[in-house]
Amino acid sequence: MEALRHTDPAQIGAQTLLARLGAGGMGQVYLGRSPGGRLVAVKVIREEITGHPEALARFRREAETVRAVRSAYTANLIDASLAAPPYWLATEYVAGPTLSHAVREFGALPAASCRKLFAALAEGLASVHAYGVTHRDLKPQNVILGAQGPQLIDFGIAKGVSETALTQTGAAPGTPGYTAPEVLLRGEAAAPADVFALGATLAYAATGRAPYGTGEPTAVNFRAVHGEIDVAGVEPGLAALIRACVVAEPAARPAPDEIIRRCAVDSALVDDPVYASLTATAGAAGQLPGMLPSTIGPGLPPAPSGYVPTYVPGGQPAAARGPAVPRWTVAVAAGLLVGGLATGGYLLLPNQGEARNEGAKAPSPSATPSPAGGQPSTGGPPASSPAPGPASSGPAGGSGAVSDHIEPSTVSRDLWTGTATGEGSCNLPPEERAQYLVASAVEAADPNAKTVAGKVRIRVMLKPYHQEKGPYFVSVGVKPPHDIDPTTQRPYENVRDYNHSIGYTSKPVDLTRTTDGGGVILTYPDDFATQLVDNDGNAKRFPAIPVANDPGNWTVLFYRIRGLREYSSLYCTGFPVK
Repeated sequence: MEALRHTDPAQIGAQTLLARLGAGGMGQVYLGRSPGGRLVAVKVIREEITGHPEALARFRREAETVRAVRSAYTANLIDASLAAPPYWLATEYVAGPTLSHAVREFGALPAASCRKLFAALAEGLASVHAYGVTHRDLKPQNVILGAQGPQLIDFGIAKGVSETALTQTGAAPGTPGYTAPEVLLRGEAAAPADVFALGATLAYAATGRAPYGTGEPTAVNFRAVHGEIDVAGVEPGLAALIRACVVAEPAARPAPDEIIRRCAVDSALVDDPVYASLTATAGAAGQLPGMLPSTIGPGLPPAPSGYVPTYVPGGQPAAARGPAVPRWTVAVAAGLLVGGLATGGYLLLPNQGEARNEGAKAPSPSATPSPAGGQPSTGGPPASSPAPGPASSGPAGGSGAVSDHIEPSTVSRDLWTGTATGEGSCNLPPEERAQYLVASAVEAADPNAKTVAGKVRIRVMLKPYHQEKGPYFVSVGVKPPHDIDPTTQRPYENVRDYNHSIGYTSKPVDLTRTTDGGGVILTYPDDFATQLVDNDGNAKRFPAIPVANDPGNWTVLFYRIRGLREYSSLYCTGFPVK
């Protein structure tokens, strides 16, 4: 929450504006006061998008959805103006932190608190679904931890049973890491997609980490479709329930009532000491009128006697805080000491930065610094943690140990185009300079062939006069033109998008140890696969597909390897398949 600015209006409709609550995807959200003195949240659509029919349709649908859904788990609609600019809607104001803010500030929640929150949110989804509505954007930012229980907010892309999706052409629906595979791949948004988002949301609550890592949205979406959710360190029973919610097949996910049954709660969420401390600590909003500076904007008539809006100062910067003990433990202790604090009026308010990356203050094990000379990596273990998976095959000169494979933890936009092998070009420069590297890719049966029909022979070596002093691990990635459905080993039937992956990859090899001068010769598809490791350390291997399964321009990338998920591109080439 922050003070109104001089450019902010004094009133919207009959609502007197008091402060800024934050900014959403379509506009600004204000704290307001109704004529009768009720606190409301007022969302005002931005002027620059009022001329976009799709944005207006989405905004109107949000208002109609909130109006239709009358649930204890959603903020009720108070008023709205949908006929002419400025377009706005006002809902009940729910005091409390968003789940993302609470976890970011106080750390991951213990398993017992997560189970109660899991059950409460499942009950909330069941209530929303009973109205024939799917939320479609459930995530930690859209869950407010209210004093009476959690509230679901932001129905901007909610979908009724008789409606079609309102997303811009080419834009992915929902939020990366919380959007179900069937939504990303086929645009299917039904109740099971909300269950997937619920599982991802609870994974964040239980770990404090983004459920599918951080980085480019396409990379996160790729991991949500093909990878494993991050529940490392989570109590086994809770982790199993989270995994059940995010399985790839929508029909295999548990319904909300089954989630509630498996949570087996035996007491109210609001009585949980951790939940109570999160809703009751830090802020003093609305309970101490007149004690803090007014946020009333210019030209606004004086507020009634006895009520003065308050500004809630921001918390201590993350860099200045020690990482040792989750702050909710301190909050619980403080609540017990003062007695009644957990049910008092001190409320933590959502701040204005809810759009930031969820992994910003609680780094995921899949977030690493970039390799030297390379672009930022979107994945990899931190320097202080060993990489998961098989044992190391040797030093890598980087933060992570080199395994017998690499994981597709990043997105690759490298695309080769050409009419003959060796005669095309790639659209992006390499991430890291490789002045001593020599590589080629040709048809194995006929190296002079202009196109590839069978297997591919790939050679990579360091020049004899190279000056590399330490290990120089390299892996080769071969990527088809399109994203591949692992169940059919062919491009997805309904979505033909270019391949965002790093490709099917080979085992990393230290080129400084190839003493015969011939480097390494690999054969595609024989020596290539995609390999993932789940949270239990179990490897899942997807063999490389035949080139005939996806005709077009294939891309070959050579990666400098420093760890299981830490690598950068050195060189790019490709070959055409007819």
